[in-house]
Amino acid sequence: MKIYIICLLFIHSLFASELIVAIEKNANVNLDKALLGKSLFFEKKLSKNNSVSCASCHDILHGGDDNMKSSVGINGQKGALNAPTVLNSKYNFVQFWDGRAKDLKEQASGPIHNPMEMGSNINEVVQKLKQNKSYVKKFDGVYKDIIRPKYILDAIVEFEKALITPNSKFDLYLNGQKGILSKEEKDGYKLFKSYGCISCHNGINIGGNLFQKMGILKKVKNTNNRYLGRFNVTKDEDDKYFFKVPSLRNIEKTAPYFHNGESKTLRDAVKTMMEYQLGVNATVNEIDKIIAFLKTLNGETPKIMEMK
Repeated sequence: MKIYIICLLFIHSLFASELIVAIEKNANVNLDKALLGKSLFFEKKLSKNNSVSCASCHDILHGGDDNMKSSVGINGQKGALNAPTVLNSKYNFVQFWDGRAKDLKEQASGPIHNPMEMGSNINEVVQKLKQNKSYVKKFDGVYKDIIRPKYILDAIVEFEKALITPNSKFDLYLNGQKGILSKEEKDGYKLFKSYGCISCHNGINIGGNLFQKMGILKKVKNTNNRYLGRFNVTKDEDDKYFFKVPSLRNIEKTAPYFHNGESKTLRDAVKTMMEYQLGVNATVNEIDKIIAFLKTLNGETPKIMEMK
């Protein structure tokens, strides 16, 4: 059934004018909450030993991830999977590779309590923040109340909602500037559509809106239960190796690629997708053109990063 749905998407893509939507230019968030959330995002007190912050794994100025195969948490512990970008994460239909968080609020809580990541708990974080007069004042100003767990998560979520990267070269193209793309970039987009990449990478986030199996046409050798994807949540055998399709926005900046970080370069990632997902033996020239298109998806730095 899941493969059938993807086939329908592919057929639809052949007739639809555009399946990719430009990002909104303004985040439309509560700025006071978002700026408080920004402070918390960079706050190492969220971790058990005050050594790790959200920003430790999500470098907002350089792709929104950490460019590592797997992230490092407290006490030097290595995580199980490659950290996805936090940029434009508000557009994902679920969070994490396996979709275990239904929204950004659940996602924000996850790392705080994960023993491999921050190894803390939200009540402990509250007590630490209450010892900081600056935070007490900020929370009182924004929420008119004392520091509470729900306010911490709410502020972080509001900040993450502000992490959009509008006005990529391709967004400008979608908004009417048809001459902004080079012939190579346009050819790459045509190939992206004709080969069926757009069947999974579509919508405003060019991904992030469905689960898909890794290894549709060629089975992936995988014996590690960390890489079983959606199955680890549902325990349904049919969900093995299904992962949330990642966003392609700012993809040039987020190497290494895939849930396991196995592809070190964008070229490797494109070749892997062609082989395992599409069964295509693309030429070097075709891959060059697709990469040229993918590079047009780099957007602006979120405006909130310039604010204090």
